[in-house]
Amino acid sequence: MILTFILYQPAVVAKLQRKIAVVGVGSVAFHLAKRISCDAGHTYGLYGVFNASVGDGADGRFSGGLDDLIHRSRRDPLHAIILVCSDANSEDEFIKEAGLKLRPVLSDIYVMPSVNDSIDGSMPVEYLGPVALLVLQRRPLTDFQIFEKSVLDFFLAIFAIIFLTPLFVLVAVTIKLDSRGPVFFRQPRLGKNGREFMVYKFRSMHANMSDVMADRQTSRNDPRVTRIGKWLRKLSIDEIPQLFNVVQGDMSLVGPRPHAPHTRAGGQLLDDALAEYVLRYHVKPGITGWAQINGARGELVTLEDLKKRVTYDLEYIRRWSVFFDIKIMVLTVVREVFSRHAF
Repeated sequence: MILTFILYQPAVVAKLQRKIAVVGVGSVAFHLAKRISCDAGHTYGLYGVFNASVGDGADGRFSGGLDDLIHRSRRDPLHAIILVCSDANSEDEFIKEAGLKLRPVLSDIYVMPSVNDSIDGSMPVEYLGPVALLVLQRRPLTDFQIFEKSVLDFFLAIFAIIFLTPLFVLVAVTIKLDSRGPVFFRQPRLGKNGREFMVYKFRSMHANMSDVMADRQTSRNDPRVTRIGKWLRKLSIDEIPQLFNVVQGDMSLVGPRPHAPHTRAGGQLLDDALAEYVLRYHVKPGITGWAQINGARGELVTLEDLKKRVTYDLEYIRRWSVFFDIKIMVLTVVREVFSRHAF
């Protein structure tokens, strides 16, 4: 009775409700949106109807265009997107274009098929009431797996911060004695779902040479790095303050390393250089990762450097488990802290 009472509280209902966005044009999209709003009860809620053919969603009946959906999904949780196309002749092109553009969005993506039989029939099928939907994209981790990973991250990060407090004090004093400037360095990075956050690091460069926007990547024997900063980077100690990012929920202990918005490879921004790069946004970035312990770290010079790193990152996302995270943490100490990869 107590549990039932709690589950029917408006705040709890709103928290547990799965938000669904409908993307499409024509009456079928609005009919589906109406059914979600009126017939789905408390389980599902309508996120909005978004115009796939008008970039800015100029039609007043829509909540916006695809760009509006992507930006809004970075602020408000979105669980599923349903692509609806009324025109069977243009359905293939519609799905390819919308699916490609929505790849960065952390959401399950479904296709509501029309009478056209050209859609890949091998795609998994799920049902929303009587409506059959083809699965185009799934979130890599289930809600329970996300909960498991978050609990592991939080408690291990708290323990590590307490255990490493003497090291924090020692490093802070050494940095202040070595050069003028703050102990910590903050820099914008792109995290889960493409959200920007501020990452914490021990300052390893001269304060007047720090590159906050990461317009220039750090290279081996970089003159901007201080004497103590060289050793902090070599032993990866400069990354330890990111434990606070883990406690805040912006990062995980293990995951793809976050990059600054202006980072480039082969002269191109990372999102533009490699289409698969945006799939890294489907999980929280990590202090360490599968790519790092396999040697794919350091400066991104060529597109091949980026491809190698993204390949490891996507492999990590596919293989994720609690035990895999623990294995990577142990290997990080063995291969990275005592290796010569870092600079």
